[in-house]
Amino acid sequence: MEAKAIAKYVRMSPSKVGVVLDLIRDKNVNEAFAVLQYTPKDAAEVINKVLKSAVANAENNMNLDVNRLFVAEAYVGQGPTLKRFRPHAQGRAFRINKRTSHITLVVKERA
Repeated sequence: MEAKAIAKYVRMSPSKVGVVLDLIRDKNVNEAFAVLQYTPKDAAEVINKVLKSAVANAENNMNLDVNRLFVAEAYVGQGPTLKRFRPHAQGRAFRINKRTSHITLVVKERA
């Protein structure tokens, strides 16, 4: 049995989110919350919300024991990129890509 939560169209690049996801992968849920609380990255706040949602899904929809949950899968995919332009030298335009992410967390009960 597994429970999952997805956050789509998060305005943060997937590479920055992936760094924080690597910290909590395969950890106990309580330990993952502790790691996220003291991680000084903006992505940690968003991932904390997704993890809370996954735990709530496990508890309420799947009737799993919260104390035995661990982060089984944690991955990020690239969402659509917002393309913006800034003026540059000699009348040229300089493109800025504002990337988005789809964050997926899966929690399972440890046997």
